[in-house]
Amino acid sequence: MNEVDELLERQDGVISRRQALDRGWSRVDVARMLRRREWTQVHPGVYVNHTGPPTWRQRAWAAVLACWPAALGGWAAVRAHEGPGRRRHDDAEPIEVIVRHGRHPAALAGVRVRSTRRFAEAVQVGLSPPRQRYDDAIVELADRARDELSLVAVLADACGSRRTTADRLLARASTMTRLSQRDLVVAVLADVAAGTCSVLEHAYLVRVERAHGLPPGERQVPAVDADGRPMLRDVVHGGGRPRWQQVVELDGRLFHDSATARDRDLERDLDTALGGADTVRLGYGQVLGRPCRTAAKLGALFQLRGWAGAPTACSQCRPADGRGSARIG
Repeated sequence: MNEVDELLERQDGVISRRQALDRGWSRVDVARMLRRREWTQVHPGVYVNHTGPPTWRQRAWAAVLACWPAALGGWAAVRAHEGPGRRRHDDAEPIEVIVRHGRHPAALAGVRVRSTRRFAEAVQVGLSPPRQRYDDAIVELADRARDELSLVAVLADACGSRRTTADRLLARASTMTRLSQRDLVVAVLADVAAGTCSVLEHAYLVRVERAHGLPPGERQVPAVDADGRPMLRDVVHGGGRPRWQQVVELDGRLFHDSATARDRDLERDLDTALGGADTVRLGYGQVLGRPCRTAAKLGALFQLRGWAGAPTACSQCRPADGRGSARIG
């Protein structure tokens, strides 16, 4: 196998004219491969070794080589790190590529180019294809998120994949000087490190629990079921004298879309009751759609359990009377 064939094998069947010439080929050799349709042009000066539609990885390689020196960035970098299966990714979307600050490669169909001052430290050139480091990509994508929930989703999902941790992302964020939502990114990562593992859990913490002065809950609390198998409870509220306890489980649709999963949740609730605590399950509607009403009901429930406090009204709670005083719920 010659050097060009070896390179094609390493690069998913994609090669640039520059690479072929560097390995001893002439422009005539390259033109012959194109004329014979053994190679097909993807971008000017970049080719794939077949005539069919390029795969996502071939498109990614072609984008990087066309903008070289360059690397996959943003969601394209995450897609390359994670592979196609774990997260929904539209492979028809433009490939994002990052280059050094000050470079301006020509516009290419299906490619989105972004420059960065952190190219040298943020890129793993030795990977196939070269790409932005996972932690850097996640922090930047969170910073670019259109709203708080999208930001939380990026960070919580990355940590939930076990490919990174909140502490690692915090460390990377501390080195990035140009984050426009730094305070929010850091605050969310601190919450994720404390155990909020999903968008729904973070929304419950911020919009229901904290916003309405409910007693702070413990998160991801280890427990065992009736058969002695380990499990985690999303949130456990309780304490004080007399001691009381209330378990709150947060059901996101993605994690409860089958009869088997639903049966498992109900079994967990029964096991919790056997342990002396009650469980309530909340979904997106209660946490995101009706957080104030949910907080009012939880406050009343906690009082029934033994909580001596009372929920407080947030800025979104509706007025109770004509004088403008707020009422929770």
